[in-house]
Amino acid sequence: GKRRRNMKRKVSEIASSDQTFPANMPEERDKNTGMPVATVATCNLNQWALDFTGNLRRIRESIQLAKAKGARLRLGPELEIPGYGCEDHFLEDDTTQHSWEVLAELLKGDETTDLLCDFGMPVMHEGVRYNCRVLCLNKEILLIRPKLFMANDGNYRETRWFTPWHYGWVLQDLVLPRVISQVEGGIGQTTAKIGPGMLRLADTVVAAETCEELFTPNSPHITLALRGAEIITNGSGSHHNLRKLDKRMDLIKSAMAKSGGCYMYANQIGCDGGRMYFDGCALICSNGAVVAQAAQFSLTEVEVVSASIDLAAIRSKRGAFMSRCEQVNLVPEVPSVSKLSFSLCDTSSITFPTESQAVRVHHPMEELALGPACWLWDYLRRSGQGGYFVALSGGADSSSVAAIVGSMCQQVVKAVQAGTPGVLEDVRKVTRDKGYTPADPKELASRLFYTCYMGTTNSSDDTRSRAKKLQEQIGGIHYDASIDVVVTGLMTFFTALTNKTPKFKTNGGEIRENLALQNIQARLRMVIGYMLAQLLPWVHGRESGLLVLGTANVDEALRGYYTKYDCSAADLNPIGAVSKTDLKSFMAWAGANLGYSVLADVAEAPPTAELEPITGTYTQTDEQDMGMTYAELSEYGKLRKQQLCGPLSMFRALLPKWGPGSALNLSVAAVKEKVKFFFRCYSINRHKMTTLTPSYHAEDYSPEDNRHDLRQFLYNVSWDWQNNAIDRLEGDLAGQTIRADPGGR
Repeated sequence: GKRRRNMKRKVSEIASSDQTFPANMPEERDKNTGMPVATVATCNLNQWALDFTGNLRRIRESIQLAKAKGARLRLGPELEIPGYGCEDHFLEDDTTQHSWEVLAELLKGDETTDLLCDFGMPVMHEGVRYNCRVLCLNKEILLIRPKLFMANDGNYRETRWFTPWHYGWVLQDLVLPRVISQVEGGIGQTTAKIGPGMLRLADTVVAAETCEELFTPNSPHITLALRGAEIITNGSGSHHNLRKLDKRMDLIKSAMAKSGGCYMYANQIGCDGGRMYFDGCALICSNGAVVAQAAQFSLTEVEVVSASIDLAAIRSKRGAFMSRCEQVNLVPEVPSVSKLSFSLCDTSSITFPTESQAVRVHHPMEELALGPACWLWDYLRRSGQGGYFVALSGGADSSSVAAIVGSMCQQVVKAVQAGTPGVLEDVRKVTRDKGYTPADPKELASRLFYTCYMGTTNSSDDTRSRAKKLQEQIGGIHYDASIDVVVTGLMTFFTALTNKTPKFKTNGGEIRENLALQNIQARLRMVIGYMLAQLLPWVHGRESGLLVLGTANVDEALRGYYTKYDCSAADLNPIGAVSKTDLKSFMAWAGANLGYSVLADVAEAPPTAELEPITGTYTQTDEQDMGMTYAELSEYGKLRKQQLCGPLSMFRALLPKWGPGSALNLSVAAVKEKVKFFFRCYSINRHKMTTLTPSYHAEDYSPEDNRHDLRQFLYNVSWDWQNNAIDRLEGDLAGQTIRADPGGR
């Protein structure tokens, strides 16, 4: 009852800075020009968690650029002041305190002079921490808008750090900290309104929502638009997923397509200290049409886009939509703070509305070339290291990683040649050469990218040749080594210790002997790789060390088809959440578009670990070793994680795709055995996920254990109850017709 009464409170009862609220948008406010056009700006910011100095600098730069574009409203990303990725640092009072200190610096200067700024930061109110938007103008905090709905799935754990606002559509008084009330040159403000209210200006109404709220079924913008908000801002912290941008674009465009209005979207861009790459693409939409769009992948730390919005067109669309008008009185009243002395429209000159433009969306393989490459560059320049090392086997995974590093070099050189602020300085910092300017991507790669082919008697001339050719095309420094002497030394030690000599299965050995001999090679490559990463720059007379890149894909991690602490153990892995199917497509794309033609040969070769001897009757291949194809693994991964399938529900889902009458036309028993075999392999290898190298997040079916896929790592691998349920279902299906999916694979 109390909440309902709060929702029904009249707007006139809410205190405001100007004490009165305007009625509808009267035309006389625009009498100077007769054209109610408001210029607004949004941005991509490459923020870094807890880098308050750098974050402040980038925010200031975005404000300067917004003012230079003639904007009267500037929107920034979610939690832009401390950085979105602070995670458990949000629990520390220091993080909130330093955020207020940064805001005080912004209020102290002229940043908010005649510019309505929408900042993102954590705020404590009555002992509760909220994820907030802070709207400021002319050194005054007009409104603090807490987030209503938290992102709390997949990579997100916001309810671990923040509490949703549960008071409904009401405003409360928040006592401001002294660093704000006593700010030099300030207005001595001691309190501000906090709550999901709107901001009424002389010529329009502005309201805010935050990131996840756009994705919820009953988004706040629905109520806000019905209650008169003409411009709705969304400061976001949204990470890159392959093929995700279309969904985000559709939601943003549809937010105002039905009800009319302007929707502004800001996002972080880059690596802010974790596994995710925030993929920018700041947007401005008017009545459902895109009028401004920033880059999705870029080395630019600050990108501001602006648009001039025709408020009259918004009002015309709304007024002509009669069923919308009927719904206005069916939604709760929304309290407001007013600032009638400020107009978003520039009445001193005539401004024409910005025309709509086509939406720019990258091809998925181009996303793979750009997203991980930008992530690697951010990590490298911020880590203080001098480059990357890859154990280059000539196979699909390590070759894809090398191509991504090559793409990184290409993007860096393009940015330097375009004069992108800060990139040349970062290059000189990474290379430890204050006078260096890269001439081309190959020349840059020769300074910061090292690879080594670590062959054994089990390696082929084909993979050796492909590894060498690929690094020649990229331009880095390559070594070709045989590690047989190291393998032999370890085996000699084991034999001397135990008086036993293990054999490969082709030579009569048991399975455990065969696996141990393969694992010795794989783990030695990890040890040698780290040694080379530390010492190769020294060999070449260069300072610092190298970061080691892992080369295991998401499907092999899901299946457990890799050696624990082999070359999958590294500092970073740009393909750890990318499927083998996508990697094959990426190699074809990169061979044609990045200039690495040898990748076509890599893509055509059957994947093989080359850890067992090749005989006249046996050649080791990945799919034969795994007992399943990569296409099947991708299907299992999507069903397990994205569709939330256990063994029984996965069996049900796969029957129409793979069972009788489908394209594969497998028997019910065959589908059953495939499902059982996958879950056995998955469960006995799940422990490997606890040591998985931090990977660029690209797929929602990633089994990464740190945050994205939280499950046990000790299983009862018999799955008795679940498998019995599958067996019963198989019995129930006997003699029945299964409606197959003819497009299944």
